Amino acid sequence: MITDHDLVKNTTNYIKRSITLKILSVGFLILLLLIPAGMIKGLIRERQSRRDSVVTEISNKWGNSQTITGPFITVPFRTFFKDNQGKTQSNLKYLHLLPESLDITGVMNPEVRYRSLFEAVLYNIKLTFRGNFKVPSTSQLNINPKNILWDKACLSLGISDMSGIQDTIEINFNGGAYQANPGLKTTDLAEAGVSTLVSPLAPNGLNSFSFDLDLNGSEQLSLIPVAESNTVKISSSWPSPSFNGAFLPASREVTKDGFSAHWKVLHLNRNYPQFWEGSHYKVPPSAFGLKLILTADVYQKSTRLAKYSIMFLIFTFAAFFFSEIINKRRVHPIQYILVGMAVLIFYTLVLSLSEHMCFNLAYILSALAVTCIISGYAKAIVSNSRFALTILGLLTILYSYLFIVLQLEDYALIMGSVGLLVILAVVMYLTRKIDWYDVETAPQENGNP
Repeated sequence: MITDHDLVKNTTNYIKRSITLKILSVGFLILLLLIPAGMIKGLIRERQSRRDSVVTEISNKWGNSQTITGPFITVPFRTFFKDNQGKTQSNLKYLHLLPESLDITGVMNPEVRYRSLFEAVLYNIKLTFRGNFKVPSTSQLNINPKNILWDKACLSLGISDMSGIQDTIEINFNGGAYQANPGLKTTDLAEAGVSTLVSPLAPNGLNSFSFDLDLNGSEQLSLIPVAESNTVKISSSWPSPSFNGAFLPASREVTKDGFSAHWKVLHLNRNYPQFWEGSHYKVPPSAFGLKLILTADVYQKSTRLAKYSIMFLIFTFAAFFFSEIINKRRVHPIQYILVGMAVLIFYTLVLSLSEHMCFNLAYILSALAVTCIISGYAKAIVSNSRFALTILGLLTILYSYLFIVLQLEDYALIMGSVGLLVILAVVMYLTRKIDWYDVETAPQENGNP
């Protein structure tokens, strides 16, 4: 007759020996450890946000990302209407004329500024603008010529962050010299910028212009192709640019010593004409340009690294689980948790060290520390040197493999997929002769000596 004591004892022994329950408990521990893994990802985002706020603070004092619109000519004109009392009233509206041709050349001088642990990419660019305007005929404008105030025509240049202007802007227009002043007549094309009166305009000929712009900015430079034919050439000593916006360069050359890029954009490539009234068209969607990239973005790499945390937990726990099966030595759930915490601390260690040194060196030091700790702990709890060496080899292979994947951004997916397939094949091969039904009933020893 089975007593209650025997029933409890048999149940306890079954729980200790059951492979199914062990797998479920290990799976539960992995899910439990996803909580601190999520907290680590939150820590990375918090540090990245802190970095971004410091970069913004530096940029505000030097010059933010710059968007240059123009130049363009703004001409006021009057429209007349009768009010409710029958009296004639007038409104002042603006006609915008875009250049027929625009040639921009520039040399960008980048530098990296540091504050505390963080760095910001800044630049100074010296641009030269040359081109000409062709005034449309009055029949094209569909405006009474008497109502157009040609003597109030302004040549304007949109600059998104005026604090970045480093020198006066002297505009040569039709042979005359004009000093640019802050402010625009209207915000139809740009929110901020400089302008100057230029008159008289040559109604039946070309109105040529040229000027230089000395401008500070940070990370991003964008240009808006307002001319009928736009040519832009920019060179810099920065080795890692990212070309973005509505148009990519027609040609470019990027080396370790810097880059040069050449854009050619026609009016047919954008969705607005060469002249219009008021704010009928929006020009910002046609902007193009470049961004200066920091190749050693530790937070981006740390974010990618943290995505592999669950994979490392699974593989490390699997190694300990198979050790239980092969060596018949039980590993307590608390010991699994301690090993899992060591795996997760690797990611915070990489993050903290990479803020003070090269990311690759931080990765290697962190991997060495965690690998040695887990291998030593495995030797202590299982009392098997061969198993400890197996854990050491497994973690070395995993961390080395992950390091290679991080370096090969474009091939990370295929490398990850192939790696997982190889690991699965190895596990299947090593466990092919295990009789899981026999293991389920075989007695096991306690892993603690």
